[in-house]
Amino acid sequence: MSLRSVMVPVLLLGVLGGCDKQVSSNGQDALAPTANSAQATAEPAETHAIDRSHKGEAAPAVTFEDPDGKPMTLAAFKGKPVLVNLWATWCGPCVKEMPTLDAAAATITVATISQDKDRPTVAGFFAKHSFARLKPYLDKDVGFSITYNASLPMSILFDSTGHEVWRSTGGMDWTSATAKAALAKAK
Repeated sequence: MSLRSVMVPVLLLGVLGGCDKQVSSNGQDALAPTANSAQATAEPAETHAIDRSHKGEAAPAVTFEDPDGKPMTLAAFKGKPVLVNLWATWCGPCVKEMPTLDAAAATITVATISQDKDRPTVAGFFAKHSFARLKPYLDKDVGFSITYNASLPMSILFDSTGHEVWRSTGGMDWTSATAKAALAKAK
């Protein structure tokens, strides 16, 4: 039996296995990890890629909601580097990386901007987790996802002048040496 004849069925099973994802009636992933899920506390896989092709571009003027529901833009963070993380409660890799983002927020400002459609969903998620530093920002109009044509999770590092340093798509362990070195690029 050749390696090819073994690998083709294995790959097909992997592809088909990913097609059975259940979605609830509100369009949110019914299989998203919860606070009690082992997946939610598992270390995120390093599936990111750093993209520096947009270095120097100004932060977009997208309006989103602060933790109190008031409108704001990224200009509010000007004067200090900020890591913007686009995520959603139904995104497994997003949920997995949240604890490490919380840890990274000890050394850099992190704005976790949810792409969920409503505040109660995000508030419920934050209520179930004990984040010491993260705050529940909300982009219910998904302006960032549209602007960046984002696949979640997506993180964008902006320098203190509001210009992009790099962006990363995919889950990352923000406490890893790789992430720390990438975050050190912000001034």
